[in-house]
Amino acid sequence: MDAKLLEILVCPLCKGRLDYVRETPELICRADRLAFPVRDGIPVMLEEEARHLSLEELER
Repeated sequence: MDAKLLEILVCPLCKGRLDYVRETPELICRADRLAFPVRDGIPVMLEEEARHLSLEELER
């Protein structure tokens, strides 16, 4: 995922910072406890496509 794109992307709900997780690949919003998928290098920033994170996942 492009580093410059990561600098400007924010959560579509709260406008907060996103963390990129290469292993899954997902963009994580810790404030909203959501994981947005990245498919073929393209972030899918739709709430209905996001996965809800458990507290355990957030602590990692």
